[in-house]
Amino acid sequence: MANIVNFSDAASIGLHCMIILAKSDNSLNAIQLSERIGNSKHHIGKVLQRLVKDGFLTSQRGPTGGFELAVKPEECTLYDIYTSIEGKARNKACDLIHKVCPNDKCIRDNVVNKLTNEFIAFMKSQTLTQYM
Repeated sequence: MANIVNFSDAASIGLHCMIILAKSDNSLNAIQLSERIGNSKHHIGKVLQRLVKDGFLTSQRGPTGGFELAVKPEECTLYDIYTSIEGKARNKACDLIHKVCPNDKCIRDNVVNKLTNEFIAFMKSQTLTQYM
């Protein structure tokens, strides 16, 4: 059975690393994070640099460097992190050329838009603190 909700690898990496960093008392580098979540240190580094650019993390180079949270865990929602990596989630109209649903009520639009809105609401309701 196919997954209904899929996160990109980048979004999954970003969310998991942010939770790990929120739990950590020390900065962690891409190698340490790679060992914890099982992804390439290079991919992790690229994703986390995006989060640094958007102000969610700070980073220090060098042998004692690494990444640290730049936000308070209780003020950072999963949606904030997700949109930093993926852009804003949005509803999309049905892309079938010929409309086949009766009475202008598209089953795809109704279901997908409802799920998208619920996904956004859920992600906005969850902060890093809830996963620490």
